[in-house]
Amino acid sequence: MIGIIFAMKEELDEFLKVLSSVEKEKVYDLVFYKSKLKDKDLILVESGIGKVNAARTTQVLIDKYDVDYIFNVGVAGGIVDSVNICDIVLGEKLVQHDFDLTAFNREKGDIPNVGKYIDSDSKLISICEKVKTKNKVFKGVIASGDIFCSEGWMSKKIATKFNALCVEMEGASIAQVCSLCKKPFLVIRSISDSPNKGNNKITYDEFLEDSSREVALYLEKIIGELD
Repeated sequence: MIGIIFAMKEELDEFLKVLSSVEKEKVYDLVFYKSKLKDKDLILVESGIGKVNAARTTQVLIDKYDVDYIFNVGVAGGIVDSVNICDIVLGEKLVQHDFDLTAFNREKGDIPNVGKYIDSDSKLISICEKVKTKNKVFKGVIASGDIFCSEGWMSKKIATKFNALCVEMEGASIAQVCSLCKKPFLVIRSISDSPNKGNNKITYDEFLEDSSREVALYLEKIIGELD
């Protein structure tokens, strides 16, 4: 079974459009959507925004459904000039840019017993790289934190410090839970805004649906390639 986590309803809704039928099941306040796609069993869920919501949902997904893989898909803000609106980023590594124990002589983002960067599953990345899409696909670091980065200076700081391609609010916490639970995972993001290029939240709202659709269509193709 493949688990797919979305932070927001808009992201989830775009993927539901590629499914023919779904069954709903509620666990606590979370609604899980069971479906099939290309003979693969899927379980989808909207976690809510932020690292705590995402981590909690990931643990419930693992405990309740014992999924084989976990994908986190959705939108993100581009923070380097090479990444543009609707481009796709594969999170080869995930980092929590707001985790700070520098007072204890640790690097920013370094989590005790976890490390600074968490590696995604190499097999899943290899499968994604074989999938053809009209969008540009990048592979690299995705940075997560509980803040919407609408200022160019903040985005540039994160890009420089962590060598990150984009920034969002959930992926690294999902990566941490999956890593601790020994579950293969991959975070995939489509770019909805780019503070470094003078955009702001208005641009994010404008491209949220388009970016969500692009990453949903990309994931649909990926699922068809999974064992």
